[in-house]
Amino acid sequence: MLRLNSRDPGFSKAFRRLVADRRESSENVARDVAVILSDVRNRGDAALAELTARFDGHALASEDDWRITPQACREAFEDLQPDLRAALELAAQRIRAYHEAQLPADRDETDASGVRLGARWRAVDAAGLYVPGGRAAYPSSLLMNAIPAKVAGVERLVVVTPTPKGQVNPLVLAAAHLAGVDEVWRVGGAQAVAVLAYGTQRIAPVDVITGPGNAWVAEAKRQLYGVVGIDMVAGPSEILVIADGRNDPDWTAADLLSQAEHDPAAQSILITDDALFADTVADRIGVELAMLPTARVASESWNNHGTIIEVASLDEAPALANALAAEHVQLAVEDPEPLLGAIRHAGSIFLGRMTPEAIGDYVAGPNHVLPTGRRARFSSGLSVLDFMKRTSFIQLDEAALKLLGPAAIALAEAEGLPAHARSIETRLGI
Repeated sequence: MLRLNSRDPGFSKAFRRLVADRRESSENVARDVAVILSDVRNRGDAALAELTARFDGHALASEDDWRITPQACREAFEDLQPDLRAALELAAQRIRAYHEAQLPADRDETDASGVRLGARWRAVDAAGLYVPGGRAAYPSSLLMNAIPAKVAGVERLVVVTPTPKGQVNPLVLAAAHLAGVDEVWRVGGAQAVAVLAYGTQRIAPVDVITGPGNAWVAEAKRQLYGVVGIDMVAGPSEILVIADGRNDPDWTAADLLSQAEHDPAAQSILITDDALFADTVADRIGVELAMLPTARVASESWNNHGTIIEVASLDEAPALANALAAEHVQLAVEDPEPLLGAIRHAGSIFLGRMTPEAIGDYVAGPNHVLPTGRRARFSSGLSVLDFMKRTSFIQLDEAALKLLGPAAIALAEAEGLPAHARSIETRLGI
C-alpha cells in the first residue's frame, strides 16, 4: 500500500506517478485478441466452437449447448427465493425509471431564415451485451446494460455469456428474463465480442456492444470500435474516498475494499486530512481482509495499488480528484456540496457518509457502467444514448435557398469544390 503526504517535498512527483500508473492490457493481450477476432471473422461458428471448448471447457454441439432459451430464463426467475426476486425487481424498477428520464426529445423548428431544421432520435436495430460468467457472474450488470437498451427502443437484444464447463448462473438468467433479453448465447471472451460484431452462420451481428469483461474482452471491444459501436473500453475498477476524521474507520475500510475485491488490478484510494484516521483505516483494512471471503483478490489489489493520501486540508482534495478522474468518488464529509461543485472529472459521485458506492452498484438507479483509467475526463457512464443515434434533417424553400445559397457558393468555390457550388447555382438560375 502506498502512503503519500501532500506536505512532503517529493509529493508532486509521487502523485504524478500514481496518476500515470496504467493497470490495463498489455501488447501481448492486443496481439492475442487480434488473432481471435480474425479467426472468428474468417471461420465463423467453427472457430467459435473451437475457442469455446479451449477456453471455457464447454462443447457447442446441440442447440441447447449454444443457446439458453427464454423459457429457461423465465424458470430461473420464477425459482428465485422471494426476497431475492423482490430485490432484483426493485433494482430493475429504479434503473428503468432513472433511464426513462434520459430519453432525448426530437427537434423540429423553422428559423428566422425560413429553414426547417431538426433532429430525430432512433434506437439502433440490435445491441449485444457481454455478461461475465461462472463465478464472476453479475446479474446487476445485466440489468444496468439491458434496461437502458430496452428503454431506448432496441428491438433485438442479445446476451453473450461464458458458461465454464457448462456452468450457468441462474441469477443472470433471471435478470435476462426480467430485462426482456431476446437471445442468450453460451459463448464468452474475445470470441464472443467478435461474433457480436461480425456475426456467424448461426448468430446475427449487432450494431452496438456494451458490458464489462476481462482484459481480452475490453481489448476486443477497442479493436472492433468502428465495425460496431461500443460503450467504452473499461479497465479495472477504481474508488476514491475523500473523508475527514469524523467517519467510522470500519465503514471507510469496507468502502475501499468494495472495489479491491473485484480485481487484483483494481485501485482504492483514500484522501483524508486526519493522520490518525488514516492510520486507523489502514489497520482496519487488515482486520476486514481477515474476515473477507474475497481476501485473496482484495489483498493483492490493496497491497499493489491501494493508496492513502494525507493532505493538510480537504480543500486540496478536488484538484487531486480531478487529476485522478476516478470511476467512483465518495465524499464522506458532513457537507459534500462544496466538494461536489469543485470536482469536474468522475464517473459517479456519492454524497455524504451514508452513501456507500455499493448502493450505486445495485439499486440507486444511475448506471454503474462507468469510465475507468482517467477516461472520466472525456466520457460518461452508460446511458440510453449509447443505444441511440441522432439523424438531423433540413428543409429549404426557394426563398430560403436564395437567402443562404450565395454564401454556400462562395465557400464551395473557396474550397475548390465546383460541383458543390454548381448544385446550388443551378437551382438559383445562376
